[in-house]
Amino acid sequence: MDTKPLRVAIVGASGYTGAELVRLLADHPGVTLVALTGDRKAGQALGEVFPHLAQGAGGRFPDRLVSTDQVAWNDVDVAFLGLPHGAAQELCLGLPPSVRVIDLSPDFRFADPAVYTQWYGLPHKAPELQAQAVYGLTEFARDRLKDARIIACPGCYPTSIQLPLVPLLETRLIDPDDIVIDAKSGVSGAGRAAKEGSLFAEVAEGVHAYGVAQHRHAPEIEQGLSHAAGQALRVNFTPHLMPMNRGILSSIYVRMTRGTDADRLRATLAERYASEPFVRVLDAGAVPATRHVRGSNHCLISVFADRITGRAIVFSVIDNLVKGASGQAIQNMNVIAGLAETTGLSQRPLFP
Repeated sequence: MDTKPLRVAIVGASGYTGAELVRLLADHPGVTLVALTGDRKAGQALGEVFPHLAQGAGGRFPDRLVSTDQVAWNDVDVAFLGLPHGAAQELCLGLPPSVRVIDLSPDFRFADPAVYTQWYGLPHKAPELQAQAVYGLTEFARDRLKDARIIACPGCYPTSIQLPLVPLLETRLIDPDDIVIDAKSGVSGAGRAAKEGSLFAEVAEGVHAYGVAQHRHAPEIEQGLSHAAGQALRVNFTPHLMPMNRGILSSIYVRMTRGTDADRLRATLAERYASEPFVRVLDAGAVPATRHVRGSNHCLISVFADRITGRAIVFSVIDNLVKGASGQAIQNMNVIAGLAETTGLSQRPLFP
């Protein structure tokens, strides 16, 4: 392994995921942050955009945001892209082949570019690069990540849902045609741009469903679960917005295959994740909560027998900005750099 620090650029550092990347990478021993971009806030001090990052920078990262066209790409080893959909494809077409891309947008998540066009309403601008992209659900993609030019980081909801369901589908313990997902997310999942639906008065003291039967994460979830099941499947997926900043709780209702019970589901998941640093399966009767993972790269999973015979309830919680975005992206970078996956990600959850 090359011990020389990776030269890293964060494109879109003025958004929530960009800020989390700076926070987590600032003290990462294998990284030198060489460029932070934020086109709408170019020229501003990082501490003006994110006051919490102004303290103790000590030269560990640039103190001002620049526009993307000011980056000296030949001096960059890894680029994290935290851009709106459509922008990453266009940028990647112009990057030197030597730059490894870790994309947090949906631009390279779909193996079939036509699915991206259908759900995001834009033509895929770089279909020739799609073949070079690896879907970066780290726990299931390590071998393919190592040599990938482009890593497409999963969405936050798909991460929270695939981690518990993929092993159960691979082992044929649940019915792939009977999966119901009720997921709840904090407001930061909507991004930092000003939106009426994200105003305090619109979100506080209430909860509401959104993207009903048409959320863009549904086909991404189905792509991963179909691969695990070995057959095309559809899921019933409904997301809800919660009056909190961070976190995702996915409540997943499944029908078990004949001869299977909730204890076997739990044991299968516990065995699959026994050596994983960031995924933990809880003991019987324990219910995970978003506050148990806040600020961390952890995923907690639990399994309960439903009172309806033959059915089970699976719970999964993550921090949408860390394991659901920036933390998982850094975990993927650690893989391609040959570093321990926990490097820079050993922060304990924040409580309360």
